[in-house]
Amino acid sequence: MEQTAAVSAQQPAAAGTAPPAAGLAGLAFSKGHGTGNDFVLIADPEDTHHITPEQVAQLCDRHRGIGGDGLIRAVPSRYLPEGRTLLEQDASAEWFMDYRNGDGSLSEMCGNGVRVFVHFLLAEGLVDLDPGATLTIGTRGGIKKIVRTAEGYAVDMGPWEFIFPAEATSKAMDALVSADGLEVARPGLSVSMGNPHTVVALAELSELAATQLFKAPVVDPKPVNGTNVEFVVPAEPLVHDGVGTITMRVHERGVGETQSCGTGACAAAVAIRHWAGSTAPNSWHVNVPGGVVGVKFFPGVDGREHVELSGPAVIVATGTLS
Repeated sequence: MEQTAAVSAQQPAAAGTAPPAAGLAGLAFSKGHGTGNDFVLIADPEDTHHITPEQVAQLCDRHRGIGGDGLIRAVPSRYLPEGRTLLEQDASAEWFMDYRNGDGSLSEMCGNGVRVFVHFLLAEGLVDLDPGATLTIGTRGGIKKIVRTAEGYAVDMGPWEFIFPAEATSKAMDALVSADGLEVARPGLSVSMGNPHTVVALAELSELAATQLFKAPVVDPKPVNGTNVEFVVPAEPLVHDGVGTITMRVHERGVGETQSCGTGACAAAVAIRHWAGSTAPNSWHVNVPGGVVGVKFFPGVDGREHVELSGPAVIVATGTLS
């Protein structure tokens, strides 16, 4: 059951630092999450709140701010150059998900964030979306179409692709990944879901639990813009009643370990399905620390294979910065 509480962002600033809401006093916000992947959400229908990377990092600070894996600003697409480009492709993409990681850096996409973004638009009365209906939005990862379901939202995440296609096709692995808690570097596969991912398969859940993600794993070669890293354990048996099941943890670029990562869940399913071969299913359950998300593969109208991500979205609090 969704709960909404009025909260205040008031708190003293640490010595030598600006208050988390410096320059943003009076701004309304919400706090939401999708399977534990949490966000600060700001509605900006007139494009008047230009939040700096430093302000994003302060607001997402879990000790001196509101706390979140990232910040999402809901702004009409017409106000942003990227949004105007997308409107030329699809005029229905009226709203743009202006997403930043918890450290203030820009990110192309966030699969859990898309669901929470749409839920936020509904809660704010900015859009209408009946169960079964579809909403089109703009992101830096392109146009996304979201269907409201009985359990939450299902998002067409668009096509997936290998970041290093020649190596992936010929060798099935294209990187080596080192992380604290793993005795030796492990092979990984680099997958793009509009943002970069490197997926590593582990043999046992105990090995997954022992992997320490306090700092970013070392990936060689690292994609040009960095990468998110997923450590994944396939279920035994992998497939039951036509559905594959995997369990994963993730270190998100610019954030650290998170309870869930939507694009990461999609990338993990891509990699395990690729390794499993031609008989692997198109439907997957991905267990993350924050819950379970669904991943499905289907042919897109563009002739490429697309990935659908489904799961819940919750708004847990609203408040005003002070």
